[in-house]
Amino acid sequence: MTCILVIEDEGLIRSYLEDLLTLEGFVVVTADNGAKGVDLAMQMQPDLIICDVMLPRLNGYEVLKQVRQDTRLSTVPFLFLTSMIDRRSSRKGMTLGADDYLEKSCTKEELLEAIAVRLNKQKIIDHRLESQMDALRSSITLALPHELQTPLSGIMGLSDLMRLQSAELTPEDIHECAQGIYNSAERLQRLIQNYLLYSKLIVLRSRKDTNLAKLEVVIPCSSQGIITDTGNKKASQGDRLEDLEMHIAPAELPITDEHLIKIVAELLDNAFKYSPKGSKVTLQTTVSNRQWLFTLQDHGRGMTEAQIAAVGAYMQFDRQFYEQQGIGLGLAIAQSLVELYGGRFEIYSDGKEGTRITINLNLL
Repeated sequence: MTCILVIEDEGLIRSYLEDLLTLEGFVVVTADNGAKGVDLAMQMQPDLIICDVMLPRLNGYEVLKQVRQDTRLSTVPFLFLTSMIDRRSSRKGMTLGADDYLEKSCTKEELLEAIAVRLNKQKIIDHRLESQMDALRSSITLALPHELQTPLSGIMGLSDLMRLQSAELTPEDIHECAQGIYNSAERLQRLIQNYLLYSKLIVLRSRKDTNLAKLEVVIPCSSQGIITDTGNKKASQGDRLEDLEMHIAPAELPITDEHLIKIVAELLDNAFKYSPKGSKVTLQTTVSNRQWLFTLQDHGRGMTEAQIAAVGAYMQFDRQFYEQQGIGLGLAIAQSLVELYGGRFEIYSDGKEGTRITINLNLL
């Protein structure tokens, strides 16, 4: 049954809502202050939360902020119930992630309609996540075997050459073959690691689970050095050092070092892969109003609106025209990681003049 958490300090209103919603077939849990409401939200994992703005211990905005920081509750519909609606308070609540505002004087019909709309919207979101899971399962059989075969063929071919012609090979030949085997093995390892990581991320999102220990940030990440080192490393690997331009502002981020490295590395790999050598790739970070903004701009072939909307695992755009390596996991992994940390990930492109990716994260 659908569970609704009501956080309201006025006893009469709390009892009225509990009785009304119970009669409508909902399981109702109540709290008389903000701190208790947050605790119950973490314990019960309700399907929808109705919360007063003016509350003891924690006000409604503080409750909403704490709820949205828990990935299990990040998409749970949150309705503010208040007697002091104005443009400023509404904007503040919406900025923090509220879904709607209702006046305490609203009718029974208005309340039930707002609840129904938000629950239906959540069903659509859940269905979309389940569709992603289905796509993940079906795409494995189509894309993964081919991508595994390519590096395996390189490893087997070069090792077979060394085995059959060992007497004729010079030290330089052996070194060249060994380097080729290493490169193929490295590509295979990255493919497997990306596949396993993305599988964990999409399962995490669909189940609203937080069991991934790596998402528990104990020490803030010093982003400037990590991004600079990762950028130089990826540019060097792709022989694009002269193409990469970086302007990195110092910032302590609520993300693990490992995940920040993964995000930057995958996005840079993508930018270098789809932009010609000699064209600029610009990476810039800025800090403003406790917000960290990451911007990556390339000048490659760009993406269409349909391609941007279809960003996901195992999606390779226009492969019949452009040879690609990998199975399109880079953007999907970066986007999933950013969103799991409560950030915003956006792609801009007109399909002609390159692609710009932006990331917004709240600072500690």
